Amino acid sequence: MKNLTIKNIVLATGGEYIGSDELLNKEVSSVSIDSRKVEEKGLFIPIKGERVDGHDFIPMIMSKALITLSEKDLGQVDFPYIKVESTNQALKDVAEFYLKGLNVQVVGITGSVGKTSTKEAIYSMLSIKYKTAKTQGNFNNEIGLPLTVLSIKEDDEIAVIEMGINNFNEMKRLAKVARPNVGVFTNIGNCHLENLKSKEGVLQAKTEMLEYVKDLVVINGDDVLLNKIVTSKEVIKCGLDRTKDYYATDIKPLGFQGTSCVIHGRDFDVEVEVKVPGIHNVKNALIACAIGDHYGLTPSEIKKGIENYKTIGGRFFVHKLEDKTVVDDCYNANPMSMRASLDILKTATGRRVAILGDMGELGEDEEKLHKEIGSYVGSLNIDLLIAIGSLSKNMADEAKKYMEKVVYFEDIDEALEGIPSYIYPKDVILVKASHFMNFSKVVNSLIEE
Repeated sequence: MKNLTIKNIVLATGGEYIGSDELLNKEVSSVSIDSRKVEEKGLFIPIKGERVDGHDFIPMIMSKALITLSEKDLGQVDFPYIKVESTNQALKDVAEFYLKGLNVQVVGITGSVGKTSTKEAIYSMLSIKYKTAKTQGNFNNEIGLPLTVLSIKEDDEIAVIEMGINNFNEMKRLAKVARPNVGVFTNIGNCHLENLKSKEGVLQAKTEMLEYVKDLVVINGDDVLLNKIVTSKEVIKCGLDRTKDYYATDIKPLGFQGTSCVIHGRDFDVEVEVKVPGIHNVKNALIACAIGDHYGLTPSEIKKGIENYKTIGGRFFVHKLEDKTVVDDCYNANPMSMRASLDILKTATGRRVAILGDMGELGEDEEKLHKEIGSYVGSLNIDLLIAIGSLSKNMADEAKKYMEKVVYFEDIDEALEGIPSYIYPKDVILVKASHFMNFSKVVNSLIEE
């Protein structure tokens, strides 16, 4: 890996090297925190987890690895290592050093909802013209983001990096590693309230990124709180009215097929089909257009980039089966994303079923926020609500005030047994909850029936 010699790893981490000086100028081939994935001549960074301590695997991987980090004094060993105070911090330090040695532009994305879908839209756009890297899966936290950075190849031109947090000062640590050329903010909603307390707290925590953004800030200009951002950098606003720098007109929902619209940039207009349903995905597309324009894509390339945009599993991924349609939106959930997904379900033709579960990290208002989702479901004329989980009891009880067909299951095992009797042919079924609810089991049960 470029510039990642043992000498530079020692320099980046401030660690103490124990080993032969002959190895100091050797470059590592890769970086891994998983002992099962250590490559020949790679660097192993052992992380202490809740159940497993990576340090326990050091002896067995050193026949393959070039070097390992360690928080512990390993005593008399026949392999080299670098002793550091914290391997978690060292992982970030190594990633920060590595990125500085690459000639790559970074687009950093944060927000309460839609980080991943916006990342996919921007990636779809930029990969039309550039060799582009992106965050894989949920690698967006203080472990995942450095690993994402360390996966960037030397010939990559742009990296689209998702940045997720749940507390103050986390974004500063992430942004110090990523140092985005462009910072993207999707929205501010009720999420991670256990730590951040309010939407204003969410805004404060997310905008810690601004300290490290180099060139440009792109925001969802329809978000009231994001319009309060103060920065010396240029701010581009995207939204659904003509006051924004990038905006959409002639918006025509196409149901689960997406939305057609005309996107207006600073000096171009393109008619497109955003092939992912929901008005919020039009906003994602607008942000992607602004990024594409910033990086010199032509109007035809921008149109192609938008029309190539698609979702990934767990983010409103539509399974069209012979006897029903199952929408897998179970990767995560908060009140804002719940409403957005329910709005799309409302547009479906056929019997509409919402299978909803608990939303996590909502703090002291968690019961109230679940009740509000229950009343929202009731306001949309959804045909059936199936609520699962202890917090979702509040959702179910509130929904019963507005609709007749509400079913409640205490836990997922009970639900998996009971759900089939409530599903009819040709149903359109939305499955959504926070990740800890394991609603992928619900999706799989519906698909495999």
